[in-house]
Amino acid sequence: MIFFLVTCFSYSQEEHAWVYFKDKPNLQQALANPSSILSVKAIQRKSLRGTPIDERDVPVNEDYISRIKSEENISIKAKSKWMNCVHVIGPAEEISKLGMFEFVLKIEFANDNLNTRSSSEKKIKENKLETNIDFSYGQALNQTEMLNTDYLHENDFTGEGISIAVMDAGFPNVRTMQAFNRLRSNGKLLGGYDFPNRSTDFNNPELSNHGTLVLSNMAGFIEGSYAGTAPDASYYLFRTEIEATETPVEESYWVEAAERADSLGVDLINTSLGYTLFDDPDYSYTPEDMDGETTFISRGATIATEKGLLVVTSAGNRGNEEYFKIIGAPADANVLSVGAVDRNRNYAPFSSPGPSADGRVKPDVAAQGLEIVAIDEFDNLVQVSGTSFASPILAGSVASFWQADPSLSNTEVMQLVRKFSSLFTNPTTQLGYGIPNFQDALLQVLEDKEISEELFLYQNPVVNNLRFNNPGNLAYKITLFNTLGQVLLQQEQREDKIDLSGFSRGIYIIMFEQNNSRQSFLIIKK
Repeated sequence: MIFFLVTCFSYSQEEHAWVYFKDKPNLQQALANPSSILSVKAIQRKSLRGTPIDERDVPVNEDYISRIKSEENISIKAKSKWMNCVHVIGPAEEISKLGMFEFVLKIEFANDNLNTRSSSEKKIKENKLETNIDFSYGQALNQTEMLNTDYLHENDFTGEGISIAVMDAGFPNVRTMQAFNRLRSNGKLLGGYDFPNRSTDFNNPELSNHGTLVLSNMAGFIEGSYAGTAPDASYYLFRTEIEATETPVEESYWVEAAERADSLGVDLINTSLGYTLFDDPDYSYTPEDMDGETTFISRGATIATEKGLLVVTSAGNRGNEEYFKIIGAPADANVLSVGAVDRNRNYAPFSSPGPSADGRVKPDVAAQGLEIVAIDEFDNLVQVSGTSFASPILAGSVASFWQADPSLSNTEVMQLVRKFSSLFTNPTTQLGYGIPNFQDALLQVLEDKEISEELFLYQNPVVNNLRFNNPGNLAYKITLFNTLGQVLLQQEQREDKIDLSGFSRGIYIIMFEQNNSRQSFLIIKK
């Protein structure tokens, strides 16, 4: 009882809040030169899938940030270009004074009691990283075959050319583990960042191993005994979660990481995290808040979808609870949220059910999350449980599937995953549209490609062989240019594969000519 009183007193001294800005003074200049704010891969990805570049891609004005930072007792912890805001910590009265700046649009406190709207009943914190690790050896066959992801791999769709950002609590030993030798030797570990510590050391062995376990479900590979669902995808590892505490700033770290992923041209995000209840009950959400629009992280996740990213997230592990028996944020957003089943495809009782607070089908789909096999930071095969692991198993499968036609938009891929799931015509509150069948989904995509006469590339960025469709077995004149317009390669062929292994990394333009028609593509050689 005394500890509770002391805790409440400490919270009254310092608050979390988001300070939103009215504008971005350098908006037009930045939009006129998108390469100044986005990577080449990001621009290419947006162009390929018809995602507009807009004011949300422009960074927050640094002068505004500096002026906020100069205020006494105010600490800036994170920033969001999508929301045009910063996350601050400080005394409530000092934060409120920031509204006097002419460039501040509004201030939103994480503690609803300090905002104009009233807050509902609050409860105690959630420990969202429920891994239930039990060291036992086994294979990952069942969790892969359940989704028919093995069929994707058999047809050489293993995530090549798809990049994934993993948001989690820590990734100890990923730079040294045997299970990620394949990932590192093939240049597929692209980097990462620890947002809470503002450090590039995401590999810190003192951090939670949760992210390492999650990554193994997608990228882990041990010859003869283990393969993740997207072993040839590329990965960025972002630490956004502080395992020891639960505070609203973790939502801001997540949005900040999603924005960085977008600027790097990432295709897919996996986040095995969820936010409902915090250490300080005044910050906690209610089941009614799980509407996709209330929480900061869910608003950010929806923007990520609008920017062309495909966000896959765990539904939550609160299925056995009475009060918060509903999916958590950001699973309530416009994302692909994943529930859990056991090895026999039955609902796992801990998996948080839907629907969302506003009545949408949630979770979207399900994958094995009870007693799955992962690899820990010491290269041990271990048995773990939680929607935390159903999510990456599904996310890696999506990446391998997306490789078959990277021109599909993120929303088209999400809809195909739902459409080819076991309960699509009769969704339930526990499993949503059910368990996806990636074999059927792939066959549909390949059939659609054969019907289409439009020329397209199978994989871009490309490592060695650039593959393209040639439904009419036509003879193409193929010309490869560098960005200066110089001809580097010119040949005629019918074969649907072009060997680029002799070319260095960089950006090229490839032109296909057939009779009087001509099509050009921007490609990235890795």
